[in-house]
Amino acid sequence: MCLTGVLDDCFCDIESIDVFNNFKIYPLIRQLIERDFFRYYKVNLKRPCPFWPDDGQCAIKDCHVEPCPEVRVHRFLLHYSKAVNTMTEMEACEQAHELGAINSTLSNQSKEAFEDWARHDDAQDNFCELDDETSPDADYVDLLLNPERYTGYKGPSAWRVWNSIYEENCFKPRSVYRPLNPLTPSRGEIRLSLSLFMFALGLCLEKRVFYRLISGLHTSINIHLCAQHLLDEGWGKALWGPNVQEFRRRFDPAETKEEGTRRLKNLYFLFLIELRALFKVAPYFERTFINLYTGNTQEDSITKDLLLQIFNETKGFPMHFDEKSMFAGHKLEAKRLKEEFRLHFKNISRIMDCVGCSKCRLWGKLQTQGLGTALKILFSEMEIKNLPEHSPSKGFQLTRQEIVALLNAFGRLSTSIKELHNFSTLIKEHR
Repeated sequence: MCLTGVLDDCFCDIESIDVFNNFKIYPLIRQLIERDFFRYYKVNLKRPCPFWPDDGQCAIKDCHVEPCPEVRVHRFLLHYSKAVNTMTEMEACEQAHELGAINSTLSNQSKEAFEDWARHDDAQDNFCELDDETSPDADYVDLLLNPERYTGYKGPSAWRVWNSIYEENCFKPRSVYRPLNPLTPSRGEIRLSLSLFMFALGLCLEKRVFYRLISGLHTSINIHLCAQHLLDEGWGKALWGPNVQEFRRRFDPAETKEEGTRRLKNLYFLFLIELRALFKVAPYFERTFINLYTGNTQEDSITKDLLLQIFNETKGFPMHFDEKSMFAGHKLEAKRLKEEFRLHFKNISRIMDCVGCSKCRLWGKLQTQGLGTALKILFSEMEIKNLPEHSPSKGFQLTRQEIVALLNAFGRLSTSIKELHNFSTLIKEHR
């Protein structure tokens, strides 16, 4: 299965994005997100779902985040230690929460380092605190110890989350129903899904863009689950890898009545949006006094050099999405649409607290915040243009967590596009 052609709502072809990402962006972003600044993400996984009683948890110990034995420490920061995934046979619900449990391994030295990071950030005018970061329930999580992959979290609880996102937040009429499980639609549900797509085409650009962003995020997450699927759990050790059958079930044009193709195109569209945000925010990070602080001068220098390399690559991409086409109408209408964007996205962020699997909730919150940060950047063009060269600005600021989320979320999209190439190769080999 090979995706080709020009994307809607922009003048860019898929083949150009593939070459740009797979050979230029992906190798750099993979290195960047393994650096200490980007591997630790502070998140509150204990916030209750604000919309309905939490019915996605199982009453077993593996549903909760438990402390793990300390890993080795290099200087005062952790370096990655490969965790052995062990599990016994269990009911489907128990298995899902075993696989979805968070590895919360952090040494005392790492915790001391995070306190130092916080003191540094508090002293910087260019950083501001988010409510979630100041919560006593917010903790640092090592993203390398908690990779995004299949956890077994599925069924009504999982679909309820995505249904809520689509039904309540995607600028579509409430008369259009999205099936509980869109991967196995009936004929009537297929017609409804196509009706939703046709309606999306009739939306104004701003609302159509928002819908495609959510669909692209959903697609990217599903690709990660297919690429890191549980293939075998024999002898007490789990084996993870690409599941071609699951991928085809979700995205093959013949098996999805062409829905899979549209989903994949929305992934590319989301990639372009976040790529554009990186291009626009480059001046913020290119100022000499901006550093990605961890307390290790050499580490910080390497990390910033990698980030600047990525920014330089974004400047060479010739087919960026033109965000000026959005909110370009009457000022009052544009202001209303921007506020609608903000409120819809804020609501989606809150829905992520309803995800019943801890690991799924972690990556859902991170990627949602990353996309939210990208939108914040695109809506702050004048503030970024007016940044002072040698001093902080109160007009535009990014918190540490926004920076970590932005680059990790973009890294997830870059990985998804790379995985599409891998799946295309595997499908050809299976023929």
